[in-house]
Amino acid sequence: MDIKKRIAIVAGGGSSEHEVSLRSAAGLRDFIGSEHYDCDVVCIKGREWDVTDPDGSRHPIDKNDFSYERDGVRHHFDYAYITIHGIPGENGIFQGYLDLLGIPYSTCSVLVSALTFNKYFCNQYLKGFGVHVADCLLLRGGERVSEDVVGAKIGYPCFVKSTTGGSSFGVTKVKSPEQLAAAIDLAYTEGNEVMIERFMKGTEITCGCYKTRSKSVVFPITEVVSQNEFFDYDAKYNGAVSEITPARISDELTRKVQELTLHIYDILGCHGIVRIDYIIGEDNVVRLLEMNTTPGMTATSFIPQQVRAAGLDIHDVMHDIIEDV
Repeated sequence: MDIKKRIAIVAGGGSSEHEVSLRSAAGLRDFIGSEHYDCDVVCIKGREWDVTDPDGSRHPIDKNDFSYERDGVRHHFDYAYITIHGIPGENGIFQGYLDLLGIPYSTCSVLVSALTFNKYFCNQYLKGFGVHVADCLLLRGGERVSEDVVGAKIGYPCFVKSTTGGSSFGVTKVKSPEQLAAAIDLAYTEGNEVMIERFMKGTEITCGCYKTRSKSVVFPITEVVSQNEFFDYDAKYNGAVSEITPARISDELTRKVQELTLHIYDILGCHGIVRIDYIIGEDNVVRLLEMNTTPGMTATSFIPQQVRAAGLDIHDVMHDIIEDV
């Protein structure tokens, strides 16, 4: 009888997205299934790393070799599926740890994860390859900027957000100069860098893809129609949004976005499933919003929606990712 691979579904992390990540882990446990793999959820919070059983019992991880003991038996992992949204699993730190141990994982490399985690640097890097992005100002370490400078260089309305935050935590749509200072303060609660980005009017969409040694898969595009000012936390997780897959755009524009998604994947040298968010302007120009290298994986998240719309089986997709080592 074949011995099943033991998969660590690594979740949690130290950001505001901790609980969101745990929801993704529960989704992934179902998506991966138990027919071919033994899956454990590894919850990381600071220095506390534990395997969490479905009944709630916890087993501490030995960080020397990423193993744990249950009922007197020592278990080692063959593979890590990283679903931490934020630090340390989206910025490359945890990937470096796994590289040192020689354990394969589902996401981009240390370098690519670090680059894509910082929205400002990722966008500026891709801008050099001809990808359209919004004009932006960067603030660091408590720096401030005057309302007049933002008005002249970016304009109002604009978006103020952390360069490394996710799930729209700390994001403000600033409609007038007097709202700027409070928005910057809020963004700094999510990280040490803040970006002030020109408002991009248009249709918000998102497209997922992955590549293996043998194939390239790009999913149908999802159109995002928020009932709020923008696609904020309430819209993402409390249903104040319409998510339409496939998006209501032309076949020609669909192909353009899918080709661009695969092109960005190759420019960066990505690995595993990524999701890229865009705004299609009234001029039909496709502008990059941000990259997601550990996208949400609950049953209602964008990627599972797109997998279903493509007529694919999520178990097969997970098998593709895990076996591509």
